[in-house]
Amino acid sequence: MSKPKICVVGSCNYDMIAYTDRLPKQGETIMGTDFKMGFGGKGANQAVAAAKLGAEVTMVAKLGEDVFGKQTMENFKNLNIVSKYVYFTDKASSGVAPIWVDKQGHNSIIVVSGANDLITVEEVEASRKAIASSKILICQNEVPLEVTKKALQIAREEGVITVFNPAPAPTVELSNDYFELTDIFCPNETEAELLTHRTVKTLEDAVDAGRALIKKGVKKVLMTLGSKGCLFVDAKTHTHIPGLHVKAFDTTGAGDCFIGSFAYFLGAGLSEEEAARRACIVASVSVQKPGTQKSFPFAKELPADLFVF
Repeated sequence: MSKPKICVVGSCNYDMIAYTDRLPKQGETIMGTDFKMGFGGKGANQAVAAAKLGAEVTMVAKLGEDVFGKQTMENFKNLNIVSKYVYFTDKASSGVAPIWVDKQGHNSIIVVSGANDLITVEEVEASRKAIASSKILICQNEVPLEVTKKALQIAREEGVITVFNPAPAPTVELSNDYFELTDIFCPNETEAELLTHRTVKTLEDAVDAGRALIKKGVKKVLMTLGSKGCLFVDAKTHTHIPGLHVKAFDTTGAGDCFIGSFAYFLGAGLSEEEAARRACIVASVSVQKPGTQKSFPFAKELPADLFVF
């Protein structure tokens, strides 16, 4: 089987992760149990998840001219991720993300975007060839909205499947263009709530929110539900794919692992529902190990039947 070709337009961050028994309250200082550093950013995470499974991945992003940027490029090289369209700036540092993880695996994150905010529409246009030659484009919400919109427009013009993960949830109302340019819209429950202005507590709520997003113009919604798995919604039907019951050590990046894995399996020719089912399995493996990209499994670490197509 040829490798699925995936292009990711998005963010690169450097994660600094502190582990602690519980998260601190406002104004409180507590002692941690461990500290690790690693690569992150929703765009880079999704690219790495797909690459580790065997996809041919091109990353479109912007880094600062600093040690974090250099190490990020080395990481891409080690994982065979094409970095021809990763740009550099001396106007800002590379993106960073201090992360706190408690003993239940729950996390809190502060993202300082840095160079991610400086990628331009013109730089994305310069990557048109990479987008056009891919089967799937993945976008998120950690770079300027106009950059994401341009990437989605190019993909639509070139007949490429578009996957948009609106994370973090936008602080401004998204225009209908973003929905209409998206083939598969991938929010989590919180993002779905903010985008539809309705509560998502039950599976029925999630279906209703998915239908509301369909009315905004997206073709299909793939909503992640944490430990409860994920939900596929289109104009007529919905399918709930249950999550696997595992003991989570660190959930940081689990959603990104799911989306990158989903894109890999979809690009390999599986149906959307089957791609999502297998992506749930990959993500369930990632939460059992510490770290972000380090926790994402390589294909050789997974059951062989996941790669029977």
